[in-house]
Amino acid sequence: MPRRHTTAFGQTRLRQAVPIGGQMHYLTATEMLELLHTRQVSAVELLEAHLRRIEEVNPEVNAIVTLTAERARREAEEADRDLARGHWRGPLHGLPVAHKDLADTAGIRTTYGSPLFADHVPDTDAPIVRRMREAGAITVGKTNTPEFGTGSHTVNEIFGVTRNPYDLTRSAGGSSGGAAAALATGMVALADGSDMGGSLRNPASFCNVAGLRPTPGRVPAPSAVAAWFTLGVPGPMARTAGDLALLMSAVAGFDTSSPLSIAESGTVFAGPLELEATGLRVAWSPDLGGLPVDAETAKVTAAAPAALAELGARVERVELDLSDAEDAFRIYRAWYYALCYGDLPQERLGANVRWNVERGREVTGADLARAERLRSGLYRRMESFFGTYDFLIAPVSQVPPFPVDAPYVSEINGQALPDYLAWMRSAYWISVLHAPAASVPCGFTSDGLPVGVQIIGRPFADMAVLRLAHAFERATGYGARRPPR
Repeated sequence: MPRRHTTAFGQTRLRQAVPIGGQMHYLTATEMLELLHTRQVSAVELLEAHLRRIEEVNPEVNAIVTLTAERARREAEEADRDLARGHWRGPLHGLPVAHKDLADTAGIRTTYGSPLFADHVPDTDAPIVRRMREAGAITVGKTNTPEFGTGSHTVNEIFGVTRNPYDLTRSAGGSSGGAAAALATGMVALADGSDMGGSLRNPASFCNVAGLRPTPGRVPAPSAVAAWFTLGVPGPMARTAGDLALLMSAVAGFDTSSPLSIAESGTVFAGPLELEATGLRVAWSPDLGGLPVDAETAKVTAAAPAALAELGARVERVELDLSDAEDAFRIYRAWYYALCYGDLPQERLGANVRWNVERGREVTGADLARAERLRSGLYRRMESFFGTYDFLIAPVSQVPPFPVDAPYVSEINGQALPDYLAWMRSAYWISVLHAPAASVPCGFTSDGLPVGVQIIGRPFADMAVLRLAHAFERATGYGARRPPR
């Protein structure tokens, strides 16, 4: 019989033989760490397994757009020398990772998905990158993103489109689509991303991996021009909720560079993930108050309440009215785009970025006042809601992965949508709530396309969200289904 043990990272699981053969790239990050820590594999061997995987599948999927193989090999050799000396750098020591091409990486090309920055090489690392490297992670490259992360479909003029590993004719989602596709195919152990309107959650849902939109301020996000902006947050992506927690243990925590930074150490995420779900009060909203949801997505996500009920949770269907989030999100987002990208040469920007900047230039002081009133009122109503319920669950996306050649989803169930943003309301309405939300695999459509469910918690209850996500994924097992390539 396998026996339980607790890893160095606080997670209890069954000890059993860990395969070290051709599927090593599909081990969890915590399993990889155990192999490294017990010297069953070296950091160089682990890296080479991932580089082989990149060579095998990246030409088709196009997830990693800048590869730093030689630099990674030098870092892996140094990681092994540290291990030989008994020096463990941190919770990510020796793990191959990739960084979203929106995150600055010192000495590594960072394009932001824009032709304006096609040859840009930053001098410094973004805080999330710096913390991952300080924790011992080994950077293998950068992952694809749409221009400035604009939209939930990963395509840009520099690198082209990222394809869904489960069906190459479908979108990988976005804007962290490169990260999600890289994880789904075993090209990296962990990846970072960012989320304004669903950019961590949507690609996780589309690619059958996990993503966490943290509470704003949980992971530092300094900005020279929008330091108090809370809709956009950096965060983790992984294949399991346990690996999300592992990455959060390295990247979360106070940083004076961010005025909204939460004064709580990331070590809170190194604690046990086991959860006693009996008696938990879970609200289920299949459409977040009347949003159109594709029939296949609705069918898959409808199974989530039963899975949670079997764990002992008390699940209740609720009727929500989150419609105030619509104007609040769009006004703040438009203002942000005009602020951050309004001074760039507009004729050289893609259509989506230009459209957002144009909308931002139309925003008035009265608009911002309205957005603030709407968001504040919604926060107070949700504060009361979370006095009754511990969690809210809902579909991540209103549709399954759509054709890769389509610029965006233009209609759902025959209902025409007004613009390229509207199909992601189920994600961006949640962004307005200042709450943590995790996307976890929930099942597959009849065509074999992944569908995720989002678990939303009270503001600042990030670890509680990860614990329920961990319990859900272990009860259902959907995350273990790998793509056909």
